[in-house]
Amino acid sequence: MGEWTHFTDRHTAPNDGIYIEVGEHAVHTGVNNPRKVKLKKGQRFPELTNEDRRWTRMK
Repeated sequence: MGEWTHFTDRHTAPNDGIYIEVGEHAVHTGVNNPRKVKLKKGQRFPELTNEDRRWTRMK
């Protein structure tokens, strides 16, 4: 089983780390000045600034 890579504000962080807000089609359009948050495992993601965006873990 794999780990999810995109999360909404209804999810909790699966692992400690820094997460970044990305667009629905991040490969093509990107997000200017994306929000970044540092979360510990089990913390809830903050509200998204746009319903078409998702949180993903920074590499």
